[in-house]
Amino acid sequence: MVFSSIGFIYLFLAAVLLAHYLLPKKFRNAVLLVFSLTFYYVGEQNLVVLMILSTLTDYFCSLGIDRFRDKKRLTKLFLIISLVVNLSLLGYFKYADLFISSFGHLTGIEVKLLQVALPIGISFYTFQTMSYTIDVYRGRFPAERNIIDFAAFVTLFPQLVAGPIVRYSDISNELKSRKITLEKFTTGVCRFCIGLGKKVIIANTLASAVKVYDTSSSHTVVLAWLCALSLPLQIYFDFSGYSDMAIGLGAMLGFSFPENFNYPFISKSATEFWRRWHITLGTWFRDCVYFPMGGNRCSIKRHIFNLLVVWLLTGIWHGAAYNYIIWGLYYGVIIIAEKYVYGKWLEKSRIISRIYFAAVTVFGFVIFHSENLALIPKMLGEMVGAGGVALMDTVSSFAVSNYIFTVILSILLSTPVISVIEKKLTRFAVMENTVVIFRYIICLVLFVISTGYLVDGSYNPFMYFRF
Repeated sequence: MVFSSIGFIYLFLAAVLLAHYLLPKKFRNAVLLVFSLTFYYVGEQNLVVLMILSTLTDYFCSLGIDRFRDKKRLTKLFLIISLVVNLSLLGYFKYADLFISSFGHLTGIEVKLLQVALPIGISFYTFQTMSYTIDVYRGRFPAERNIIDFAAFVTLFPQLVAGPIVRYSDISNELKSRKITLEKFTTGVCRFCIGLGKKVIIANTLASAVKVYDTSSSHTVVLAWLCALSLPLQIYFDFSGYSDMAIGLGAMLGFSFPENFNYPFISKSATEFWRRWHITLGTWFRDCVYFPMGGNRCSIKRHIFNLLVVWLLTGIWHGAAYNYIIWGLYYGVIIIAEKYVYGKWLEKSRIISRIYFAAVTVFGFVIFHSENLALIPKMLGEMVGAGGVALMDTVSSFAVSNYIFTVILSILLSTPVISVIEKKLTRFAVMENTVVIFRYIICLVLFVISTGYLVDGSYNPFMYFRF
């Protein structure tokens, strides 16, 4: 089940909200747990057992850490058990076939792949539960003893499938007692509608543009560039749209989830980009991997090693294919170069830094998209007309005429221009109510149009399901 579906919006969500608000407050977490497990079961059936196993492992390991706090060997043992169970589940279901195929390529031995089904959202909920146990081990908060509250935290359906990665400390108080106001609820509804519009109206249209390139038998320079520009924008509106919907759903239920995106395409460097893109994942790797390894408080060689490890793991986290590993290391090398080679030079020219960032981003997302590594140089060559590739043909002309408006609109909407205009208008007291009313109208229009797209059965992929 995805948020951008008629069944979720008009059936599942309606049932959740009714039960959540009509039943006594003391049952709210139990209600969320039941609905969250149902939400996951609809999409994964028996694989819901894996999430339950991960939840129970971290619940009892955290209790063990708390119980034997004064015995370091025991507390470390419980932490190790938690990490081994979670990483084993993630490693087997997500990476087993990659390891087997790699072994076959290296040795020449033909080994049959396991064809293991990838559980939806396993990368997100395993990181979430691991971070909880790690934080308990570090003494940041005591272990949660109420298993219903803890299970509700792990399985909370708004952020279960694709984040944002919510740490226990983010919502621990709200799990116990959350105040739901009309303002918070309506803000959540608006945020959900904006995310739904970003996903259904913009991201899905851009995905269709990318699909034209992927399925076309003849490529041109124009078609390659249309795909290269649509790719990062599609992924951004797809993922940030989902994050907006998750944050909006959380607000409707009384939770305040952390932001996951902050206009990443206005960045002037890869370093800045990754402070603005998938913020909760970056924070997780910073706190749970980078800092424990020493961060930047070490020698230059060690710092470079730390960065490469983090970015290798970031690539591996995104998918069980070599292009993700190359993509992660690509950004690791770029960020190291910005830190130690040409970062200060870039800061001297805003124009040069913008051009540099655009080139780095386009190339990076070409790598991200190309699971077949041979397609990376092929697409880059097509973009510069290598090998006699034609400038344009009827297919690319048709594609440009159909999608160029969406590309331009998405570029505009990926900047804070709308937010800036809104803030300037609300400075005038006479305009404040007008801006609020206009925002509600826009959200309603987005919701109606998005529903129309969904009823029409428009192309509706969600790429982060595979993570």
